[in-house]
Amino acid sequence: MRAEDIRLTLNRSAIVVKPKQPFLDWLHGADSTSSDLTLGELALEPAIYLIPECDPPAEVADVLHELCEEIFVEQLAGWFNDTTTWPPDRGFDVFCRWFDYQHHSMLIDFCDELPIRERD
Repeated sequence: MRAEDIRLTLNRSAIVVKPKQPFLDWLHGADSTSSDLTLGELALEPAIYLIPECDPPAEVADVLHELCEEIFVEQLAGWFNDTTTWPPDRGFDVFCRWFDYQHHSMLIDFCDELPIRERD
């Protein structure tokens, strides 16, 4: 293997976020067009968030305490934008009741192109 063929490990961690039943209950109540959606369908393409590099579970929890409200808002807005229907408490405890998450600390970039940063 040539040195230029070695892929780069990113200095980030990733969090995969999947909705749980409270999220689905909220969505069904907030958006009448979503009444046929199931948890399985919501989990088909989970969101993956790049977060600061962290590894031990305590470090991951610290990072999530800081970012959970931002992730929560991204999840809500991705399905229904009427903020009056959103839960007022979007702290870590509620986040953990509404979402499953899985941490990944090893991210390897197989792309030759540089990432493009875009804002919605």
